Amino acid sequence: FEGLKADALKIANAKERIPYGSIRNGYVYNFWQDETNVRGLWRRTPLDAYASEAPPWEIILDFDALAEAEDQNWVFKGVNCLGPDGRLCLVSLSNGGKDAAVQREFDVEAKAFVENGFFIPEAKSGAEWVDEDTLMVATDWGESSMTESGYPYIVKVLKRGQSLDQAAEIIRGEETDVGVWPFSVDLGGGDLVMMAREADTFFTGSYFTIADDFSGEPTKLPLPARSTLNGVFEDHMLVTLEEDWSPYPGQEFKTGDLVAFSWSGWVDKQTLPDVDLIMRPTATQAIEGVSIAKGAVLISLNDNVAQKVVSLIREDGQWGFSDIALPDNGAAGVAFASINEERTFLNYEGFLTPDSLYEYSTQNMQLSEAIKSLPAKFDASPYVVEQFQAASSDGTQIPYFVVRAKETELNGDTPTLLYAYGGFQISLNPSYSANIGKLWLDKGGAYVLANIRGGGEFGPAWHQAGLKTNRQLIFDDFIAVAEDLTARNLTSPEKLGIMGGSNGGLLMGVMYTQRPDLWNAVVCQVPLLDMLRYHLLLAGASWVDEYGSPDVAEERAFLERTSPYHNIDAAADYPEIFFVTSTKDDRVHPAHARKMAKRLSELDKPFLYYENIDGGHSAAANQSEAARRRALEYTYLAQRLMD
Repeated sequence: FEGLKADALKIANAKERIPYGSIRNGYVYNFWQDETNVRGLWRRTPLDAYASEAPPWEIILDFDALAEAEDQNWVFKGVNCLGPDGRLCLVSLSNGGKDAAVQREFDVEAKAFVENGFFIPEAKSGAEWVDEDTLMVATDWGESSMTESGYPYIVKVLKRGQSLDQAAEIIRGEETDVGVWPFSVDLGGGDLVMMAREADTFFTGSYFTIADDFSGEPTKLPLPARSTLNGVFEDHMLVTLEEDWSPYPGQEFKTGDLVAFSWSGWVDKQTLPDVDLIMRPTATQAIEGVSIAKGAVLISLNDNVAQKVVSLIREDGQWGFSDIALPDNGAAGVAFASINEERTFLNYEGFLTPDSLYEYSTQNMQLSEAIKSLPAKFDASPYVVEQFQAASSDGTQIPYFVVRAKETELNGDTPTLLYAYGGFQISLNPSYSANIGKLWLDKGGAYVLANIRGGGEFGPAWHQAGLKTNRQLIFDDFIAVAEDLTARNLTSPEKLGIMGGSNGGLLMGVMYTQRPDLWNAVVCQVPLLDMLRYHLLLAGASWVDEYGSPDVAEERAFLERTSPYHNIDAAADYPEIFFVTSTKDDRVHPAHARKMAKRLSELDKPFLYYENIDGGHSAAANQSEAARRRALEYTYLAQRLMD
């Protein structure tokens, strides 16, 4: 443990990290943590100096000093700045890493909180700047103002100098919604369109435009319930679809498409203009993200799980695409883009290739050489990356990556860690992890990443295949990968361990109860485990569109068959399982892990349990605690799987 902890701390606090940041008004803004600045620094450097080896960083806010001065357990949760100059910002501060946070107005140039400025008390709030004297706010307004999921559903306009109880209501959802949140669409140069989204479920909802003077009722956009607004480019609102859509007779758009319509046409007539198809991914592709910069749209595109970035421009009324020449066979993505900036940041990494940051100009469509590169944290030369497929229970081919030593003997004796998530349309792409390299590969282990259904690797349909009562398919996918690893003689049940967190923690719990014969170690992080009461705990009600509802008979029957807490067999032999959770997790209640551990204790089944007092859903509030947690996990895996 001490050796692994030392390695993890060295990685976590290394100075040789890429200081990812956002560009505003000629500066790159960055949040930085190390062994000295445990809670972190918010800082900036001139954009033209950012690419230098040692840019001159100017400290804007020291969160360690702030926490000490105010005697608070502050964890930085991000900033929301009024464009385009970014002088006034809302700084989010959490007590110990919870999702709930306070928001306080901060003046970047004065490097101080604004006296009598905007202040939103602790809650799972949403706030959006209208102008320097006005906010749209969704928060806990008092009794019966939060949804069953614990999020706000009432949005009000708050003027400078007003107290919260003086704010005027703009839009109201329902208590049964997941929530209602304000946001704005930047048309460039600080020209904002005020909007709100009412989330009926985690994946469905409605978008509303709000008048500049907040008069009249908000106007609902006639879009499908499963769709995502990406912003306005060249007067075209870009929308990605998570369901098939026929806006007009003869028009048929497919799940996963990127479409667009004239924004001014909508504003002028309040009816949906003609809709154009911009991109239709192939069967092996999925649009991961759409980022709008000044002069171009940058599309992050999954292609058989590898990622690339495509530039989209509009000239003479026509859309045109071009690939950006980042390296292949890894994960290339957009690190920063803004409609107010021609300079964007792109990044690339792979399992054995450290992160590199590139600057891409949308003015001349030029990609720089890497302006920042992470030095290797482990020697990658002994290792190889392979991609395989395993046939699931319904015949679907499930891709997975294996990272192993080139000299690995396929005799079933390789300690192997299998990781997956499998939910909420979240994709797992190749990524560089110094911790996996130093704490696992260098100790003789192999690492496997499974791209099971429930994720977004192949678009919305890949996710939707395993919703609610179809979720056993996701579990079967994971089992199929594990069995394929054994069939290939890479490993064996005695040498195979599995790991997952949050929704992946639920996956671990199901694998522990359904197939305890397939693995000898289970790392179950911040998990859901009691699936008959999950909807009553914290944000759980917001996930019924993913898991199904215990209040619906058919869905409850499935949950009863799969809920880990309810399917522990007193007569079964289980491997020792390691639970990791956090007292301050206000998203997935620590009661899930606590109850499961208690039940195992009652049945005299082996388990380990670690609950971090701070940290929120990440289970680590700072770099030192994150390193400690990783060291605990890999110590456990080594003890279980390595001689």
